[in-house]
Amino acid sequence: MAAPSFKEAVDQANQLLARSGTSWRLEMRGRRLGLRGPLPPREGTGQAPLTIQRLSLGLEACEASLPLAFAQLQSVREQLSQGTFTWGDWQRSRGGLSPVPSGPADFPPAPAPAAPPPELEEAVASFEQAFHQDPRRRRSPAGARSTWRAAYKPYLRRLLALGAQRRASLTPELLLAVLESYPLASRSRQQCGLVLGALARQREIPLPADWQELGRGYGLHAARFRPLPSDAQILRVVEQIPNPRWRLVYGLMATYGLRNHEVFFCDFSAMAPGGDRVLRVLPTSKTGEHQVWPFQPEWVELFALDRLGCDPEGLPAVDTDLRRTSLQRVGQRVSEQFRRYQLPLTPYDLRHAWAVRTIHIGLPDTVAARMMGHSVAIHTRTYHHWITRRDQQQAVDAALARRQAS
Repeated sequence: MAAPSFKEAVDQANQLLARSGTSWRLEMRGRRLGLRGPLPPREGTGQAPLTIQRLSLGLEACEASLPLAFAQLQSVREQLSQGTFTWGDWQRSRGGLSPVPSGPADFPPAPAPAAPPPELEEAVASFEQAFHQDPRRRRSPAGARSTWRAAYKPYLRRLLALGAQRRASLTPELLLAVLESYPLASRSRQQCGLVLGALARQREIPLPADWQELGRGYGLHAARFRPLPSDAQILRVVEQIPNPRWRLVYGLMATYGLRNHEVFFCDFSAMAPGGDRVLRVLPTSKTGEHQVWPFQPEWVELFALDRLGCDPEGLPAVDTDLRRTSLQRVGQRVSEQFRRYQLPLTPYDLRHAWAVRTIHIGLPDTVAARMMGHSVAIHTRTYHHWITRRDQQQAVDAALARRQAS
């Protein structure tokens, strides 16, 4: 049995989680430490609601496991927000899973938290209103709503919770305390810095000169790096997909580096005979309208993507009516299907492989970032490892060429 002091540490950790506004909790089961929180069903469609379930982490119930448990909790929450969570990944890496029923008898409601100061609530409400009224975001309301829920709301919720706990108004000290509540060198800390920085600018609140440094996140060079699939592996894996409609989804993501949901929000007219094969991602997607070129171009025929020019309804029947669903749920349908086919890679592996492919062939980072629908800063940070290798290789090649010429 775990020592009483460790149980107290778990209780304190769960109190902190409760104050942050999340429904996730750490849980001891015998000599093991796991998680309990809202997860998708292990079977069914992406439309199914999240239910409270247990997630085994394979960690021993001891003090040394607490930081690891928090890190894995952050990983789960990020996967859920991006629509990339799959039960298979966690089963393979962390052991068995045990769903638990939810309901008042099992999970009594926590005491109502203290309300944040009115001026803090007003500042957050004003910031949200300005976010949705931004003309750039109004062009894609569904994408704006998805971005707000996944990339802004969690950090502002923690700001409100900490403000309520400390009975503090919106000050540089409170913003810094919220930022420092996230682990160093984590993506969540980086995103929190961006969100709170934008809020501070709107409210004309001075931030520390080193705010950007304090909120620095990670690129893949600092994350848990794993090799991306080679082109040969990508071409082999598609043979494991029996449904030709889902083969088209796989091929579009591999050839154009699309996000999961973007596959279903594209204009395929350029794929018709005589077209230039340049896809137009529609304004209803997460990051708005942008155009994408194929890399490798020959994959258009290899994956039979050109048939979409004549039959745009050739994709799987996925509900894309954003009055009934969300971009996140559409993306979850793709992740779920990859899991059902037991593919040895994820949808985002295909997207990252596309990006690295453009780096190797020398496509300018500004152009690649535009095609991927994100900023150059995010592109550079995410693909830092490969961009640095490319730039160093180019410098080496140039130096060797000068030496040979002399």
